[in-house]
Amino acid sequence: MDTIVSRSVHSFTCQGEILAATLDGAAGTTGLLIVSGGNEIRSGAHGGMAELAMKISAKGHPVLRFDRRGIGDSTGINAGFLGSRDDIAAATEFFRKNCPQVGKIVAFGNCDAATALALYQPQLGFDALCVANPWTIEQINEGQDAPTQPTAAAIRTRYWERLKNPRTYADLVSGKINFAKLLKGLKKAAVKEENSQLALDLRDALKNLEIPCDILIAERDTTALAFMAGWNSADYAEVRKKSGLALHTINTASHGFADSKSKIWLENQLIRSLSRF
Repeated sequence: MDTIVSRSVHSFTCQGEILAATLDGAAGTTGLLIVSGGNEIRSGAHGGMAELAMKISAKGHPVLRFDRRGIGDSTGINAGFLGSRDDIAAATEFFRKNCPQVGKIVAFGNCDAATALALYQPQLGFDALCVANPWTIEQINEGQDAPTQPTAAAIRTRYWERLKNPRTYADLVSGKINFAKLLKGLKKAAVKEENSQLALDLRDALKNLEIPCDILIAERDTTALAFMAGWNSADYAEVRKKSGLALHTINTASHGFADSKSKIWLENQLIRSLSRF
């Protein structure tokens, strides 16, 4: 049965800056730390993370969300996800101090927050990870939103879906689809991409994880498609065999699991991860 929860706003320090946080209280001994992806504030796109926190805490698990330095209500300079280790560490310390009953913490992040959690886990000391649609495309400008140029993997998926649709051929014949543009797109889709250095760093981090980790994938999301191209490559062969590491997928294009079906799926995945302790 769901329980009534309390929501409170807090602040704590990180490298001399003030970070804002929101705690959804609950009596459970396993808590969830939500790390925002991109440059999103702690409430998430359209309040999605705030809604998720409320639902998870109603199931008995306290949830902490925070704004890293330079984002939202927090002071300082935004150093991007690769500069967020100290922010996450400070949030984790605050969480444990303010919810003393919490013995285990599961950390959840989407996109570049997922990658940061995996990369820095050995210094952060979580008990389990839930990482969604990990970001593996090289960042060009730290502190800026991730570039949106589609990868060859994403282009392949998009064109495969079009080629499976009989209407595509009718549109080609009628001239609604430009054949030259279609051919150019197919050539881009055929490009064999090497894994980025970030993808290889993430591979090494996942390979060396000593805690349970659930990888959550929105199958038709561009970021997830880029990750899956690496996941299915020879570079990730050892990672795919690793015990304690599980890949879970849902057929959606929603990067933030925003549609109603995906919201329920994400909540259930997190509850399952939290309930292992």
